[in-house]
Amino acid sequence: MKIILTQEVTGLGQPGDVVEVKDGYGRNYLLPRGVAIRWTRGGEKTVDSIKKARSTRAVRDQEHADQLKGKLEAAPVDVKVKAGSAGRLFGAVTTSEIAGALAVVAGEDLDRRAIALGNPIKTLGAHAVSVRLHDEVSATVALNVIPA
Repeated sequence: MKIILTQEVTGLGQPGDVVEVKDGYGRNYLLPRGVAIRWTRGGEKTVDSIKKARSTRAVRDQEHADQLKGKLEAAPVDVKVKAGSAGRLFGAVTTSEIAGALAVVAGEDLDRRAIALGNPIKTLGAHAVSVRLHDEVSATVALNVIPA
């Protein structure tokens, strides 16, 4: 089955890629979750629009990504969240909250999907988060989760 990816799928491809997958994987997993659409002859317009949107969101080049990496790794980033008296959070720190805090430090918006959390952050304190800025550039950012 040929499909067009609308989101990044690890081990399969990036948004806008046309890939061939097994029928069951595409029909039962990728399509219901909205990470892919069926490939059609008219799908080339869809592929072009997805790739255009991806290029506008992406960091311009590797040199720019290296500059952003330097800004992000220079100092810890504070993320303010609601927390109880014992230091446990009400919920978990989301990638959207982290992206908002990183945008303040970097001076420009970063895609929340580029932020990789190993485990959900559910406690106050220092945590490390990986941010993929470019295909070859990844930054490890120190987060300080503090109560609001």
